[in-house]
Amino acid sequence: MARQGTERCCPLCFATGQSAEPPSPAVVLRTFLSAVCILAVAWAQAPGTDQKAYDALRSKDYDAAIAWFRQAIKAAPEKSGLRKDLAYTYLKTGETEAARDEFAQALRLDPADEHVALEYAFLCYETRQAAEARRTFDRLRKTAGPAARAAAEQAFRNIDAPLEQGIARWSAVVAQSPGNFSAHLELAQLAEQRDDFELAATHYLAAWKVRPAERDLLLDLGRVWKAMGKEAEAKAALLAASRASRPRVAEQARELLPARYPYIAEFRAALNVDPENMELRRELAYLLLEMKQKDEAEREFRTIAEQAPQDLSVAAQLGFLLLERQDRAGAMTWFERVLKSDNDDLIEKVRTALRMPAELRRRKARAKAAEAPASGEISPKEMGERSFKAGFMKDAVRYFEAAHEADQLDFGVMLKLGWAYNAIHQDDQAIRWFDLARRSPDPDIAREAGKAFRSLRPAVAGWRVTTWAFPFYSTRWHDLFSYAQAKADVRLGDLPVRPYLSLRFIGDTRQTTSEAVPQYLSESSFLAAFGLATHSWRGATAWGEAGNAIRYTGGNNRGRMVPDYRGGISYGAGRGRLLGAKKSGWFAETHDDGVFVSRFGNDFLVYVQNQTGYTLPRLSWMRTQFYWNGNITFDAHKQYWANFVETGPGFRVHWAGLPESVVFSVNFLRGSYLTNEGNPGKPVFWDLRVGFWYALTR
Repeated sequence: MARQGTERCCPLCFATGQSAEPPSPAVVLRTFLSAVCILAVAWAQAPGTDQKAYDALRSKDYDAAIAWFRQAIKAAPEKSGLRKDLAYTYLKTGETEAARDEFAQALRLDPADEHVALEYAFLCYETRQAAEARRTFDRLRKTAGPAARAAAEQAFRNIDAPLEQGIARWSAVVAQSPGNFSAHLELAQLAEQRDDFELAATHYLAAWKVRPAERDLLLDLGRVWKAMGKEAEAKAALLAASRASRPRVAEQARELLPARYPYIAEFRAALNVDPENMELRRELAYLLLEMKQKDEAEREFRTIAEQAPQDLSVAAQLGFLLLERQDRAGAMTWFERVLKSDNDDLIEKVRTALRMPAELRRRKARAKAAEAPASGEISPKEMGERSFKAGFMKDAVRYFEAAHEADQLDFGVMLKLGWAYNAIHQDDQAIRWFDLARRSPDPDIAREAGKAFRSLRPAVAGWRVTTWAFPFYSTRWHDLFSYAQAKADVRLGDLPVRPYLSLRFIGDTRQTTSEAVPQYLSESSFLAAFGLATHSWRGATAWGEAGNAIRYTGGNNRGRMVPDYRGGISYGAGRGRLLGAKKSGWFAETHDDGVFVSRFGNDFLVYVQNQTGYTLPRLSWMRTQFYWNGNITFDAHKQYWANFVETGPGFRVHWAGLPESVVFSVNFLRGSYLTNEGNPGKPVFWDLRVGFWYALTR
């Protein structure tokens, strides 16, 4: 029950004024936590894992064999033989691409294995990676032994001869018809498969000049230039392709670009390749504006306005720039385009800039992006919904962003963008979309987005203040205990730890037992400390702190203020229908802590608390859970009050109208000490605990 350390006394809070005697070496046993760790490590490194894979393979249980092989590879990732046998097992199940990938890993680990290289090359050809297959066969026919060399030579000719013939045939077509788009494209693709990158680049470029709207050709051109080592040219082509209208092309181009925002010079190089790319030019114009290069930004905006006169946002921006330098007449030329339109948002901004009186307008209904898909195409929003439901979150992000660009007032899309970014652990982006979505006029969207925003904000905030309190009454001790903490921490960029200042309170009302040698039932102290805590990783957090414990009562020979050093690891996880779930059902939770406390004999305590039970259907005014407890507590010094198990029923209740984190609990427990040396009481006990938990983070 006690968290992060208290004094030696009772199983609830370990407090007494007496120091612990060191245990005899003859009776020291491994603690429960150490035993679990040792068993886990031994199981993970068990030498029989690969043998189980081969046993399953012999019995033709291929699914089990694959699972055991993958587990064996985790334990010994550098064993190429395991990779090779896993690849053959995949072949038996018909998973050709998975087999190809495993052969690739085996070849990486053992490049001299000619048999694996041949298998890999053949599978590349079967899975339509002809260029990689040809490349591998070409290497083997020059370097392998006689047997492998002959097979590689024949396979190479089988791939290379049709490519050579196709190149000759399409070269003749291009010579007769230089403007034939299909001929240039076919010739470029065949040349790339044959690793003739110079020829491929020439004809990808020629094909794109015939059809400059086909910006996926810029992706092909950038890839080929990159293979040729022309990094600057490749970057320019890929940057232009990354601003293409097709989301898939743009995403593939971004994956080949550096993981940073492009420089101004790179934008200009991309525009030299693709001068008609208005999205690219618009982005450059706003970047120049952000960099305070307003004259150059104005030139780019004018170019866009000339080529895309229907772009009202560019017309408005030009007007704002001219108005800023006191050219009101020039600004009005552009503002007139906006004022004559039906774009209410831009009109309102222009009238505000001109200090014109507000005009009451009825906002016209905006066309939804999904309402006019060309020739039966699926809208980006629907594609985003499908990707989201299928779990393809990166695709969902891409499609939802395209849908947002089409309709920037669709708050449902903003909410889905928040959830999608949250799923791929980009919480800085997720919280931005939740913040926008919580302004929705739809109360359901606003409520869901607001709840997500508030839940996520503490994890990404620079400063964070957390307070919690856990008062409860115990019939075993006939005492009211209270634990509380106020903690302020700060986020330091991408560092994995957060420094914090903490003030804890640990106390009770009785203070001591009524025995001949009274025991202190809690520390009766405030603990002020400075510490470091890691970010939560899969429910686990490590922490450590140094400070002082300040007693608010007398009667303890330790003094009013003593140094206090403590630290440990906390873990929490839940599955199923937890208390906040909208539906009823079964659930399981665990809350585990390992805590080192310096001023009680450098003791280390472990608390494992588990609840398994059922969440009842949600009522309008109450949410309830019934569960069974299974708890264990033990320490390194084997003191009786810190070594016990507990089990018994309990229930939790949250009433509507109270903060979400306020939960009342009642637990009826039967406990038994694991050691009774020095125990003044009975080896077993009953306890009814009634209390509530409250936490708040800002």
